[in-house]
Parts: sequence; structure tokens; C-alpha cells
Amino acid sequence: MTQTSVAVIGGGAAGMMAALSARRMGVQVVLVEPNEKLGRKLYITGKGRCNLTNNTTPEGVLRNVPRNGKFLYSAVTRFPPAAVIEYFEGLGVPLKTERGGRVFPCSDRAADVIDALFFALKKAGVVLCQDRATALEIQDGHVTGVILQGGTLPAKGVILATGGLSYPATGSTGDGYWLARQAGHTIVPPRPSLVPLEDAGDTCAKMQGLSLKNVTFTLKNQKKKVVFQEQGEMLFTHFGLSGPLVLSASAHANWEKDTYTGIIDLKPALEEEKLEARILRDVSQAPNKAFHNFLEGLLPRRMIPVAGERADIPADLPVNVMTRAQRRRLIETIKAFRIPVSGPRPIKEAIITAGGVKTGEVDPGTMMSKKTPGLFLAGELLDVDAYTGGFNLQIAWCTGRAAGEGAAQYCEEEEG
Repeated sequence: MTQTSVAVIGGGAAGMMAALSARRMGVQVVLVEPNEKLGRKLYITGKGRCNLTNNTTPEGVLRNVPRNGKFLYSAVTRFPPAAVIEYFEGLGVPLKTERGGRVFPCSDRAADVIDALFFALKKAGVVLCQDRATALEIQDGHVTGVILQGGTLPAKGVILATGGLSYPATGSTGDGYWLARQAGHTIVPPRPSLVPLEDAGDTCAKMQGLSLKNVTFTLKNQKKKVVFQEQGEMLFTHFGLSGPLVLSASAHANWEKDTYTGIIDLKPALEEEKLEARILRDVSQAPNKAFHNFLEGLLPRRMIPVAGERADIPADLPVNVMTRAQRRRLIETIKAFRIPVSGPRPIKEAIITAGGVKTGEVDPGTMMSKKTPGLFLAGELLDVDAYTGGFNLQIAWCTGRAAGEGAAQYCEEEEG
């Protein structure tokens, strides 16, 4: 093959943005992706709607990055959410902002975002190559190309944007880790983030399919330290806990060091005293009602048998004979429904991969490797990850932009 200025490995969000950014600066670009279609993981983001950024400030983005946020300062300042929104609307994708600053296409179709990027790549003259990278070509400590299954692709600059290990069916198979390792990089062990949690018992399985809204979910470690607490939505599944609150909570966990308990406040708007007053009022209005029927005014139907068992109150007990101790146990069950967590679901089920290429080995301004000149890294491959709400795609866009511009500038300097 003839000499290519920049070879981008990976056709996901970061890779497509890197390719477009490098091409915009006038260099020749080849985008290498083994899948037949680009952006396969984008199809499933935001439940198929593509939550492509969060309408906040650069500082707002960094507050939602639990690890290595400082590394992103330069990239997210130069290509902040406002610029990302303007960019995609300029590609013909009208956007809307929803609850929590989440930004979606007005059409609610992830395919519109992917199509817009694909047509932009074609229009810009980026060459698409359906192949898999098997190794980097390195001479005298510099990257000189990529070895593909179908041959060698010479390049003055190479951008690795291969993703992590989550959703391997979309192409995130960890290829980038060993390619980066070949170039001398340290890989922080990949682990799941934004991932459902497994119940250590069978409580959740008894309520499988039940979703809760406007509850407070708290995650505490074995030292009773609160690592996460937020109000929102969650879901019971056959294996444990899922839903937005639980996925966000998982990003705060350190599974190598700690064990955790999930605690659900089913009535966050009511203090314990007010909840007790409400229970006493309801009892006075229907004193002979059986306990399990009485709970229908307080809890979702599918939760009632489990809550009654937790409070150790017989289902057929008339509520007017409920003791003070039983009432206290009921209040504790409602305000602090505990689920011991055995751990996260497998990494292949995670929305995002934590860990990856050590950020201290990468220039935060250009995304160029400090180990091997001519190599650039972007997206989920780096050891940066964020909470839900569009922040992880914002990281992909801004690191992809920085890597594309950095690689193009490097090529021009090498030629000059």
C-alpha cells in the first residue's frame, strides 16, 4: 500500500471523530474497522437513542469523571459539549436536551448520528478499510505503520481508538490493549463500569421485572462508608439490580478492595416520623385490614411479600394489632431495604470499561504516546471513564478530536 499520513484503528465514536478531525487538517486518512458497519456500539447507547453528550460546561463534564479527570481538561475545554452539539447539528442532526442535561437526536434514533458521521467521512475523503490490525510497525522507536490481516498499511501517524472490553459483539474485544502494550504502554487492568450488580441472595429474583421510580439508592462498603447516593430509577432482575441508579453506583465501586450493600429508601420524600404518622393514620382508617392488603397503599404489589417477610409480620395479621416493634421493622424495611451485593456482572455486560492505557503515558494535549512517537490514543482505550448521562461519549468525541488534530500536526511536522 502507498504511504498514508494517518491510520485510525477503530471505527467507533472516538475513531470516526479522530479520522474526521485529522482529515479536516488536510492529511490523508485511512480508517480501519473489522466490522462491516461503523459505530456499532453507538447503535445501543441511550437504549438505541444515542445520548451523545451532556449539555453542561467542561467543568460539569469533569465533575462526572471519577478517575483521571485532570487528564481530560485540555481535550474537553477545546471541544466542550456546546461545540459537540454545534458539530452534530452542523452535520444535519437536530438535537434536544432532556432531564439531567442528556442530549439526544430529536428523532430518538442512534442511526441518524451514525449515518451523519458515515456520510461526513465519505464526503471528506477518508478511506474506509474493513480489516483487523494485528500489530504496530515500529522502527527506531517510532510508529511507521500498522500490520493488518490483509497486509501492511504504512503510516506516519497511527491512532488507536479500539474501545475497551464491554459489549464484545460490537467489536470491543480488547485488541487495543495489546497493540498499546507492544508500544511500551502500561495497561491498568480493565474492569466493568456502569454495570448491573449481582444480589448475594435471592431477594431480587423474587421481584424480577419490578422497576422503581423516585427512590434513593445508596451504596455502602463494609466499613459503612457511603460511596454513592442518588435519587432516581432502578430495576430488580433475576440476577440482582440494574437501572440508571445502579449503573451509576457501580462506577464508584472498588471491587478489588471492598464489598458492598445496596440500600433502597422506598419513600425518600417522607422522614421516618412522617412515615410512621402516615402508617398510624392508615391503620386508624382501616383497623381490621390484613397486613398484606394494607401494604398495597405503601409499596408496589410485587414487593409486598418480600417486605412482609423482611419486617417479620404475618401477611394476614390485622394491622390494628401490629406491635410497636413490628411497626419499627416495617419503617426500617421501607426506608432502608438492604441488598447485599456479591459483585458486578461480567465486563461484557458493562456499558463502559474502566482501566486501560495509563494516562500518565499519554500527552493530554495531543493524545500522543510518550512511549512511542507517532502513536496516538483516544476513547475508551484510555484509563478514563465517567458516569451515565452522555459523559462517556463526550470523552470519546473530545479525545478523538484531540488525537486527530495531534496526529495531523505530527505528520505535517515530520514532513516539514
